[in-house]
Amino acid sequence: MSDLLLVRHGETAWSADGRHTGRTDVPLTPNGVEEAISLAPYFRDRHPALVLTSPLRRAVATAELAGLADGVTDPDLYEWDYGGYEGVTTAEIQRTRPHWSLWSDGVPPGDAEHPGESAAQVAARADRALARMAPVLRDADGGDAVVVAHGHFLRVLTARYLGLPPEDGRLFMLRTGTVSVLSTEHGLPVIAGWNIQP
Repeated sequence: MSDLLLVRHGETAWSADGRHTGRTDVPLTPNGVEEAISLAPYFRDRHPALVLTSPLRRAVATAELAGLADGVTDPDLYEWDYGGYEGVTTAEIQRTRPHWSLWSDGVPPGDAEHPGESAAQVAARADRALARMAPVLRDADGGDAVVVAHGHFLRVLTARYLGLPPEDGRLFMLRTGTVSVLSTEHGLPVIAGWNIQP
């Protein structure tokens, strides 16, 4: 089987501040641009069979700066919709909800543009994306698949790839501007590399 390469977009002002950044379309910071450019050598000699990106500009820009300009945007790769917690930090949330966790407690509804999602809804999008990538991943000689997207979404995607419930995405901390590799060993899904900074 081919590998599935996960790229978390470069830093944004909101990610640097720890603010939940779901559907808000914030750009990369100068540091985020540098993080994305630093990924280019990793992909220079690779020829992926499929590159998918979130439609949000922080992901699209990261793909382009990393040399993955032929990416196709896929709305299933949007970040988790944080609803009423869009733009809010975990520390701010925990002032009124001590011990709150996205993974176990979810988010309240927000406005019309940020209705919020459950872990199960994010997992359904991840499952659809994995199903579309499956033919590429089954072809061991056809090249890898690359997904350029967002931290929480990619953590859910990883859990689902491994056959775990979406809430187990909490186990896979993911830094901005990194590559992670999902693969197989003896026919079983595995993590072959995580938070790689080329």
